[in-house]
Amino acid sequence: MTALFLTHLGATWGLVGLIWTIQVVHYPLFAQVGREAFPAYHRRHTRSITWIVAPLMAVELISGLVLALENSSALLRWSLVLLGFNWLSTACIQIPLHNRLEKGFEPRAHARLVLSNWGRTLAWSGRGILLVLVALR
Repeated sequence: MTALFLTHLGATWGLVGLIWTIQVVHYPLFAQVGREAFPAYHRRHTRSITWIVAPLMAVELISGLVLALENSSALLRWSLVLLGFNWLSTACIQIPLHNRLEKGFEPRAHARLVLSNWGRTLAWSGRGILLVLVALR
């Protein structure tokens, strides 16, 4: 295993742990904040979590693309399909929902955020498993 692969594996598993924490802890608790305090709470959550998520996602993306150029493993290619899904889901679903919630708590937007985020949670978990399988080969 190369340092690049280990970096990629580490970033992915960091994101696996983070997405499960967001899915099971953070997003459900949004409904408990209260309408008056929610906009400030949401802004702080978004600002704070970005400092963790953005670097990990950037490292994961860049290292994954470089690995794809130098490795023809079918498992790695499938993991990169899931990586693409996560970026598309983040850009097209989660960010727009967060933008709506930034203006104030909306039960429907919150419910959609929680439900749609299961796709990313499962995709990142699948990526982590596929990368472990790549490492074992």
